[in-house]
Amino acid sequence: MSAPHATHPSYWPLRFVSVEAASGVVLLIASGIALAWANSPLASSYEALWHLKLNLAVAPYLAARDLHFWVNDGLMTIFFLVVGLEIRSEIHDGALSDPRVATLPIIAALGGVIVPALFYVVLNSGPQASRGWAIPTATDIAFAVGILALIGKGIPNTLRVLLLTLAIIDDIAAILVIAFFYSSGIAVAGLGIIALGVLLVLAMQRLKVRIAVAYVLPGAIVWFGMLRAGLHPTLAGVLLGILTPAAQAPGGGESALSRVEARLHPWVAFGIMPLFALANAGVGLSGLNLTGGVPLTVATGIVGGLVLGKPLGIVLACNAAVRLKLCALPPGMLWPHTVLLGFLGGIGFTMSIFISNLAFEDATLLAAAKFAVLVASGLAASIALVLGHLHRRSVVT
Repeated sequence: MSAPHATHPSYWPLRFVSVEAASGVVLLIASGIALAWANSPLASSYEALWHLKLNLAVAPYLAARDLHFWVNDGLMTIFFLVVGLEIRSEIHDGALSDPRVATLPIIAALGGVIVPALFYVVLNSGPQASRGWAIPTATDIAFAVGILALIGKGIPNTLRVLLLTLAIIDDIAAILVIAFFYSSGIAVAGLGIIALGVLLVLAMQRLKVRIAVAYVLPGAIVWFGMLRAGLHPTLAGVLLGILTPAAQAPGGGESALSRVEARLHPWVAFGIMPLFALANAGVGLSGLNLTGGVPLTVATGIVGGLVLGKPLGIVLACNAAVRLKLCALPPGMLWPHTVLLGFLGGIGFTMSIFISNLAFEDATLLAAAKFAVLVASGLAASIALVLGHLHRRSVVT
């Protein structure tokens, strides 16, 4: 790896394009295996595997959790750390260094939450069905990034950065919705633990501690604080990534951000993300009944919200923000790219399924919701792939 590639964020797409394209294929293979496994005669073994309890000998502070938790809330924190590092790099010296561009994914994310929720509520006004209004508002970062990676070259890196930022904001919105509408709220004590971990990180940076392993303990404190606060603990990864210094080391050496990101990325691409897909794509469809009534309108609201509402909300929000001169499209990005961004945002998958479990106790409605999330995410991903490849062909010709 040459020195420029290791130190300047503008080389990131060149450095990792082959890794990400390959990891996208692995992600889809793992998803296919999980879905087939969960709907086969061996479905019970799939459920038993991910519900296997793991006690990491911290019972006084953290109760025994299953394997599914440690994949989704533990290992995926490293994925979110890499996402945070990339966003930090772009804020330091990239597309997000321009405040007018950096504001765009925030406004786009808001549009991508409001419009699908309205779409769902229009179709499901009854007291039981209306609890699912937040299901089509979510975006699954891991799968959206995997689909974008499959498109390959010809897509500006700024689109990927906007997708990451939009999906992070979308995730934060989903977590706040869960905290205020599907749980008892946010625990203040957890916020204090988060603050302690952040202060330790900043103190170590001020003391010029450059050994990456030394930051594991304060990072674990931030993660634990997120969990105790009732927030999704993977957000600790985003926060720690954004706090990582992006400036070159004295004497022109490699920045801490580049060192950590380069070492983690292959493990995330070929280890953590496929394992995440294997643990989450296995949605059992037993008990599905869409012959009519409330289950059908719930499913229609979810599919319409993700496949139509998400892209419409994102594109309209981007268009309005740029026309009102609140934001600007980043360099290299065209208006057709916002449509592609919208359909990538419609890949709800794991977060949407998670909200479905919170929204519905009725088994028939829950099965309809999960099936709808699978269909909608698959449709949104397929449309995004087609649009991406059409754009590549138009660029080539």
